[in-house]
Amino acid sequence: MKILALETSCDETSAAVVKDGPSTSLGASTEILSNLVASQVEFHKKYGGIVPEIASRKHIEVINPIIKEALEKARINLKDLDAVAVTYGPGLVGSLLVGICAAKAIAYSLGIPIIGVNHLEGHIYANFIPKSSNNPIPQFPFVCLIVSGGHTLLVLVRDHGKFEVLGRTRDDAAGEAFDKVARFLRLGYPGGPIIDKLAKEGNPKAIPFTRPMLEQGYDFSFSGIKTAVVNLVTQHTKHETRDIVASFQQAVVDVLVEKAIRAAKKHKCKNIALAGGVSANSLLRKDLETKANMHKIKVHIPPKELCTDNAAMVGCAGYYHLKQKRVSDLKLPAVASLRIV
Repeated sequence: MKILALETSCDETSAAVVKDGPSTSLGASTEILSNLVASQVEFHKKYGGIVPEIASRKHIEVINPIIKEALEKARINLKDLDAVAVTYGPGLVGSLLVGICAAKAIAYSLGIPIIGVNHLEGHIYANFIPKSSNNPIPQFPFVCLIVSGGHTLLVLVRDHGKFEVLGRTRDDAAGEAFDKVARFLRLGYPGGPIIDKLAKEGNPKAIPFTRPMLEQGYDFSFSGIKTAVVNLVTQHTKHETRDIVASFQQAVVDVLVEKAIRAAKKHKCKNIALAGGVSANSLLRKDLETKANMHKIKVHIPPKELCTDNAAMVGCAGYYHLKQKRVSDLKLPAVASLRIV
């Protein structure tokens, strides 16, 4: 079974080919034959954030060449495909439409199924691409912490296609807070990697930022801590920038880690999966693994290239959809505010 997958939900144009992988003790898995990502960071950097109109235009320019290259790298032709998987939400509607239209054209011309995949589900399924025998796919049920520029939520994954949202952000997503703090401090864009790097030089205990909503259920709120950084700097603080970002990052990570572990213990899960662009953050990875290990909880973290938006994760989710005969039709819409449940 070979699936072409497309991901164009935001500012990255990605195409991948996945196929049946080796069977594991936990069931079937997928194997990546190709996974290409064309980033638009350089086009949006001067604006300090993503410009939707620019994003959709760049997707149009790149989508056909990247599909061609993904097929070539996988050493297959269009006629070898069994299905096409594509992200249909959430995301920027103009960007989503580019990928969806390409997927529909291919599915229609070849007479093969089209599979609509929720972008958030795709991030979860980045953990279902086996990395090694020592780090297998997560065992059901497990808690997944999805952290990205547009989303922050805790999901209880009971089985394939069976999700329960335990908590989500009430305002800014964690990645959004990183970008806004970096922009305010004039550090550049995207803010997450910049803050992660600079924070390693700073003191995370220099400023005692409040941990927002730490003891209040599983929802998140990061706009307050972002405002706390702004207020601190506008008061002509003598703190060094590296200490400010280190303290800010530590506060955000503390909340994410504490709530993920608490949710896993509450629902008696022996596994926590990390997903989304912010899961590439080195402090989040380290602290989650360290503290989860204290509770004998195994942490699953995708390789960094599968943390950010990519089509391989969409193809993996599409593979499990196809195995359960859950396919879409050519009326598949773009749903900008699509939820996972």
